[in-house]
Amino acid sequence: MAHLVFFVLLFAGQLTGGFSTQKLTPSDNRETLTVLSIDGGGIKGIIPATVLDYLDKALKAKDPNADLAHYFEVIGGTGTGGLIAAMLASPSPDDATRAAFTPAQIVDFYKQNGPHIFNESRPGNGPKFDGEFLHNVTRELLKDTRLSQTLTNVVIPAFDLKRQKPVIFSNYKLENVPYLDALLSDICISTSATPTQLPPYYFQNDGVEFNMVDGGVAAQNPTHVTVSEVLQHAEYPKILVLSLGTGHTKYVESNFFDARLAAFWTEDIWAAIATDMQGRASSAMAKYYPASLFSRFPPSTSTYLRIDEYDLNPDFSNSVNVTEENLEGLEKTGKQLLQEKVVKMNLDTFNIEEGVGTNAEALDRIADILHGERQRRLERKSMKKGGRPFLETLAQANWAFQKNIS
Repeated sequence: MAHLVFFVLLFAGQLTGGFSTQKLTPSDNRETLTVLSIDGGGIKGIIPATVLDYLDKALKAKDPNADLAHYFEVIGGTGTGGLIAAMLASPSPDDATRAAFTPAQIVDFYKQNGPHIFNESRPGNGPKFDGEFLHNVTRELLKDTRLSQTLTNVVIPAFDLKRQKPVIFSNYKLENVPYLDALLSDICISTSATPTQLPPYYFQNDGVEFNMVDGGVAAQNPTHVTVSEVLQHAEYPKILVLSLGTGHTKYVESNFFDARLAAFWTEDIWAAIATDMQGRASSAMAKYYPASLFSRFPPSTSTYLRIDEYDLNPDFSNSVNVTEENLEGLEKTGKQLLQEKVVKMNLDTFNIEEGVGTNAEALDRIADILHGERQRRLERKSMKKGGRPFLETLAQANWAFQKNIS
């Protein structure tokens, strides 16, 4: 338990305040905290969506009615990851106990709508894209669903341009910060408003103004924010985290960056490379934080799996490249990633090192853990009524009953 307290202390200073609308006590806590976190990356969201399609199918092999939102206590996402999180957690208009979208449908969404979202319709001094199609299709997909209506908890960071502060749209904050209960469409448009690419997004909710830009400004990798949101409000003896990236090209060392030569760089040269350097450093540290924490504890108390492509084909690295070749290439990359070896960060050198087994095999083990925890949860709650979990309990209890008598 002490390691979870340590996690909260480590990241508490990076978060916006607030408390849970579902504040749990040890007596009604789930045994294992299950977390899904998805990075930002524009059209490269096809990669994690493809990986999630594999996990979704692995769970459906155990339970044909499985939705990822039934298995994760919280789903966090930034930018394109925030859109994926919302689509996975949004209830279907035909059945409020089921998710509106599967990962396979999300892959299709990117392939069908990407060319319309990133259509270079707004060239010039402003953002590269006008954002109108993204705004319209997001509202059409998510309709009038609000944050409080999601099937599971959602954590989506964004940044308020006017207040110069991060805003974390989180179910856990709604009791004390009710104005965060915005439409999921407004939240997704906000976290996707990447500076230079898409315009900042203004909206009002509950009398409060929001002037929003990309969640990546606050947290490109939302893993630490997502986990911290939960652990501020409840204690768990075990934790499982699945963190998915959108791919990075392999960095090749260059003599140009030799410190002896850099000593003679002009201010203009430093300014030209500063953003890229800061981005690489921030990305590395965002991976380092959760990896370093979970490495300290035995597998019996924590499971942490990071799946990302660290040697992405440069042809597929552009987050707004929506040619047919690129879209197909990103989906193929996601499928190939499943067959690659698990990798982890060397916490001393920051190098990426190969582990044991493939990502697909690791996801199979994750599916086993998630399914077992789901069954234990249903058993504990089968006689309990009230609160948001009750609807999903009814649906799943019926499936469990049919399975037992068949």
